[in-house]
Amino acid sequence: MKKLLIKNMVCDRCKTLLAQEFSKVGITILSIKLVEIVYEENANINDALIEGILNNNGFELVKDTSDMILENIKIELINTINNGENDIAENMSTYLSKKLNKDYSILSKMFSKKEGVTIEKYYIDLKIERAKELIQMNELNFSEIGYTLNYRNSSHLASQFKSVTGMSMGAYKKLQQWDRKPLDKIM
Repeated sequence: MKKLLIKNMVCDRCKTLLAQEFSKVGITILSIKLVEIVYEENANINDALIEGILNNNGFELVKDTSDMILENIKIELINTINNGENDIAENMSTYLSKKLNKDYSILSKMFSKKEGVTIEKYYIDLKIERAKELIQMNELNFSEIGYTLNYRNSSHLASQFKSVTGMSMGAYKKLQQWDRKPLDKIM
């Protein structure tokens, strides 16, 4: 049994893709979850093959514990947006500290140093990308999108959206040229 820690693995599609790719080369997966794959060791499987599969599909092997912590921060924040866990906005530091069993000041410094932006800025960028997706889906109005993303009011979302994208939400909707980034490519 061997455990791998994977960078850029942010959703169920990532898990499905890697499960399929590993299966194609005869690797038996014992468990797979975001950031981690456990598989049955086999003499025919080498590290170069595994790294090739990962790299060809936009993933990387995590070799450093600080990189693993950063990936876990990203995964936790992405999950809160995708799963509608809106209660972290006001207590992000408490939420991340509890989830990762580390002091928030350590997490914040590590994240800023490695990624070049604060955790809060990264979280805003995630929310704006999710807002773009919700606008594109055209199922919710702007107020409902703001509520879904836990903004106090839609004008706060509108202000952040314009600040990040350089255009209003209405202009983005009319543009119909969706320039969304995958959540794992925000940084």
